[in-house]
Amino acid sequence: MFAQYPQKEDFLNYLRFEKRYSQHTVISYQNDLEQFLSFLIADFDAPQLKNINAAIVRTWLAGLKEAEKLTAKSINRKISTLKSFFKFLLREGVIEATPMGIINGPKINKRLPVYVEEKDIKTLFDYVEFSDDWKGQTEKLVLQLFYATGMRVSELVNLKTGQLDAAYSHIKVLGKGNKERIIPVSKELMRALEGYIKAKPLNAPENIFVNEKGKPLYARQVYNLVKKKLSLITTVNKKSPHILRHSFATHLTNNGAELNAVKELLGHSSLAATQVYTHNSIEKLKEVFKKAHPKA
Repeated sequence: MFAQYPQKEDFLNYLRFEKRYSQHTVISYQNDLEQFLSFLIADFDAPQLKNINAAIVRTWLAGLKEAEKLTAKSINRKISTLKSFFKFLLREGVIEATPMGIINGPKINKRLPVYVEEKDIKTLFDYVEFSDDWKGQTEKLVLQLFYATGMRVSELVNLKTGQLDAAYSHIKVLGKGNKERIIPVSKELMRALEGYIKAKPLNAPENIFVNEKGKPLYARQVYNLVKKKLSLITTVNKKSPHILRHSFATHLTNNGAELNAVKELLGHSSLAATQVYTHNSIEKLKEVFKKAHPKA
């Protein structure tokens, strides 16, 4: 269907093998790009890529907004896909100028990250019961590691024994785009991880976390166990592993951690992504002020 645009596959291979994006991310780019190329074929009789201008891109975006009722976040993702695609074409010499330079996405109202209160995290680890079997040990250690490191689900389920450094008490994490970062952990948590690894079945893979049958945990299993345990200690609407990532970052900033340090620990590519956590600190200060100041 896209024989007129062989550059599509070149671009997707670039994302896979040079940028080393995850399969999930590549599929998202592919869906957006194929949707745009289908529009070019149907509405503009498959123009050459060098002849595509900002007006054509805006027509496509306007159609999506009207027909599919897409959110601002979805529109911005599609714009990001096209910007990456045309930047790639520019690098490859397919085009001489990108039409995306004057394309601006709709503004998104930033929502404050939802997180679990510190007292509730304490309740989770001090008072919630975990069974003594392998499942219970795994559940507790997964929750501890999420909160202690702010890892993403994909990072945790793919964590290998070789990424632990007991001597320096830190973990090497492979994040988005295969970027490596180092996260320090307590000696107590490191000992717990080492003990867990030693107790794994002999035929278990290098993945640190496995189920009772010695098979690596997958994301849905992890999501379900986190939701089950968080439901016991908090009323926040979302009870996902990402909420523990938000809690990790929020508690760090609330307790005085420098924003650049939090950025590095989370593996964010820019400081802007980390700055949302300062808003929670500001909201906390406002709350303290209202309660404590006589003129508030």
